[in-house]
Amino acid sequence: MILIEDILVNEDIVSENFKCNLNVCKGACCIAGDYGAPLDKEELKQIKSYVQVIWPYLSERSKNLLELQGYSRYFDAAKLEGTPLHEDGACVYLIKDEKGWNRCAFEYANEKGELDFKKPKSCHLYPIRVQKDNLTNFRTLSYNRWEICSAACDLGLKEQVPLYQFLKEAIIKSFGEEFFEALDAAAKRDQ
Repeated sequence: MILIEDILVNEDIVSENFKCNLNVCKGACCIAGDYGAPLDKEELKQIKSYVQVIWPYLSERSKNLLELQGYSRYFDAAKLEGTPLHEDGACVYLIKDEKGWNRCAFEYANEKGELDFKKPKSCHLYPIRVQKDNLTNFRTLSYNRWEICSAACDLGLKEQVPLYQFLKEAIIKSFGEEFFEALDAAAKRDQ
């Protein structure tokens, strides 16, 4: 484990390679899951204020579910507030882009310059998962291995892209530039 401030980082985040390969997976992580993407209070506010921007991109079934359930849902088993899911596990904010890939509607609108919110932090950080230990108040960053991401592992290995480098933007957005620099220094020290 690497300790930076009050955050414990599993070493496989710096030692393993990863680079999303949408050509292969087509965004499968957005259509399979037991819980929606975890959302913090700030993201809940952002989603409520931006949903009208993404509304035209959403499918009718997503619009219907949002009107029925609201912009987020509490998942009892996971004890978290997250994005609502359809019965088949697909995120309510999922769209198909021009290539037929599963994409986040927020990210799609962000790339078009329509809003400054990229997507929920938990999605942006994936496959890193953040857990908080209520006893110590420390957060732990761990690498969530999932078979549907095997093509990303293969591409990351082929191109020698460490997981933490692939997620540099998301890590900085979530934890700050100084945290990333300390993580990078730890990774280079351990090489």
